[in-house]
Amino acid sequence: MNRKSPFSYVCNACGRCCHDKVITLSPYDVLRLARVAGITTSEAIARYTIRRGSILKFTDGGACAALEGARCGVHRGRPLACRLYPLGIEHDEELERFVTLDPAAGSLGVYGDDGAVNDFLDAQGAGSYLEANAGCASLMAVFRERIAATADFDRVEPREFWRRSVREALAESGYDANPLIDAMFDMGGIGCAASGDAETIAAHLERLAEMIRGESNAELLAAAAVMLAVSIGQGPAAAHTDAEI
Repeated sequence: MNRKSPFSYVCNACGRCCHDKVITLSPYDVLRLARVAGITTSEAIARYTIRRGSILKFTDGGACAALEGARCGVHRGRPLACRLYPLGIEHDEELERFVTLDPAAGSLGVYGDDGAVNDFLDAQGAGSYLEANAGCASLMAVFRERIAATADFDRVEPREFWRRSVREALAESGYDANPLIDAMFDMGGIGCAASGDAETIAAHLERLAEMIRGESNAELLAAAAVMLAVSIGQGPAAAHTDAEI
């Protein structure tokens, strides 16, 4: 589907979709969680996330860490994936596609075609999230340029280099410290905590670009590039050029 495709959905707040999911978070998702909860981005990472801020945390019982009964405790700051549900979004080059996800077991939500996909996105406040992700996407070129300047692909086989980078980026434990990934999700931790979201995002992108250009460890850069690409829905391959593999 595209933005003009017929689609509507009525959520009846049953909370069934807030269990047993894997929800990838973007840097902006973490910022919004922190804003609505009234805490720092560092505290939001500890309270609501796993994998260094990149995945929403669920309890041992399968419920989202933000769930209060059947209601979301941070509904105004819920992540993009939650806003889009029951739609999924796919990116391919410059194309944007939407798919309808299967309902959670026992869901009381009602699917329909009373509007268009774009109407649903507007009603869910998805625009600022998509714009923030597009801003993050602009950093991929900065990453690729810096990796090309620091990685010695005459010494290390490119495919193995990128395989290691993906494993490191997506590991939920046992990973190495990476200041770029930390800075990616903890905006407040690097001094980017302006009162307005737009100002915070702009400062964050500028600071991240500075950090990327100043980093000389190609493996740290590659793992961070993969993490960013995955967090904004582009997939690991967006971190490198075809020529590198």
